[in-house]
Amino acid sequence: MIDKNTSLLDTRNRMTITEVAQIIGVSAKTIARWEKSGKTRRAKRDWRGWRVYDEHDLAQIKNFIETVFEVE
Repeated sequence: MIDKNTSLLDTRNRMTITEVAQIIGVSAKTIARWEKSGKTRRAKRDWRGWRVYDEHDLAQIKNFIETVFEVE
């Protein structure tokens, strides 16, 4: 049986590629290129095929940026 409360929480914690891009300060296309080239892990997809991210995914992308680029 599916717990409806859990699925509602999961939905609220999800972010779009645009939201993640705004948080980290790059374009959505940049994130998509990083995924395509294998620099970051591919995002999960929703029923429409759109990328969805959670806090863990955001932390991994931030970690990638800090590793590759000098953060001021």
